[in-house]
Amino acid sequence: MHLAIAGSVAADHLQTFSGKFSDSLVPDQLAKLSVSFLVEDLDIRRGGCAANITFALGRLGISPLLVAAVGRDFADQGYREWLESAGVDCSHVRVSPDLHTALCTITTDDAHAQIVTFYPGAMAEAREIDIAALHAEQPIDLLLVGPDDPEAMQRHTSTARDAGIAFAADPSQQLAWAGGDLIRELVEGATYLFTNDYEAALIEKKTGWSADEVRTKVGTQIITRGKDGVTVYPDGGEPVEVAAIRGVEAVDPTGVGDSFRGGFLAGVAAGLSFERAAQIGCTIAASVVETTGTQEYVLERESFLDRVEATYGVAARDDIGAALSLA
Repeated sequence: MHLAIAGSVAADHLQTFSGKFSDSLVPDQLAKLSVSFLVEDLDIRRGGCAANITFALGRLGISPLLVAAVGRDFADQGYREWLESAGVDCSHVRVSPDLHTALCTITTDDAHAQIVTFYPGAMAEAREIDIAALHAEQPIDLLLVGPDDPEAMQRHTSTARDAGIAFAADPSQQLAWAGGDLIRELVEGATYLFTNDYEAALIEKKTGWSADEVRTKVGTQIITRGKDGVTVYPDGGEPVEVAAIRGVEAVDPTGVGDSFRGGFLAGVAAGLSFERAAQIGCTIAASVVETTGTQEYVLERESFLDRVEATYGVAARDDIGAALSLA
C-alpha cells in the first residue's frame, strides 16, 4: 500500500512548567488573560505532525511519502537525512528558498496539560503541492491530510475527492480555530477520521453533527483516549475497544497521537484487522510518551513484540510480528 502523509514538518521547542496552568487561570477573567510561566528547561527536537507520522511508519517497516513544505534550513538541520534514514520518502518535499521551516513551541505542565504556539513559516507553501501530480506519478492508495496550512488542507482534501483517492482526515490542532463549514469540508467522505476524545467533541460542537451523524459522514472513526486506550468505529460494524499499554511511565505526551496514527496505518497497510492496527498504534505511542521528543524513541523488534504480548496476548504478538518488518 502506497501511503502519502500530508502535514507539518517543524522544529519542536519543548519546555516544562513545574506546576499546573489551571492554578494561574481565573475563570471569570479569561477575557483579560495575561499570564507568564517560568519554565525549567528547553529541549529542541525534530517534530511536525506529518514528520512524526512518517517517522513512525518508517520505523515499522512501511515507506511512506512525505507531502510537506519546509524551509531552506531543512537539509542544514540534518532533518531530511534523519527521516530518509528511517525509511521516509522525502523526494517530493517542497523546499522554500525564502522561509524557515515551521517552529512549534510546546510547554507542558505537571498535569501534562500543554500550551502550544506555532509559527508556520514555509508550511504556508504547502498549498502549492499538487497531489494529483503525485498520484499520477505513483498512485496513492491512502492520503492522510494532517494539520497543515489551512488552504493546503482544503486543496489536498478536494483533490483526493476529485481524483478518487481514499483519504484520512486528521485535522487535530487546526480544529481550535476552524469553523464548522471548514471542518465539514475536511471530514466528510474520509475513509478514516482520526481524533482524540476532546477533538471528537469539538467536531460535533462546531459542525452541529451528533456523534452518530459524524460516523455516517466517514468510513471509520478512530478516537484515542489517552490512558483509557482507543475506540475504533468501523463502517457498519461494532465498535472495537483497545486498551492502552500497561505500565507506561509517562515523560512527555508530545507526538503521542501522531505515533499512534503511524502505528495504526502501518497495521492497515499490512492488511491487519482494526484491533491489531490499534494495538500497534498503542504500543508505539507508549514508547513515545516515555521519551522526551517525538522521534527519539527506539523500536527493537523483540522488545516491541514483548510489549504487545504483555498487554494483548500471544496471538496479537504472532499476528503483528508476522505482518511487520521491524528491524
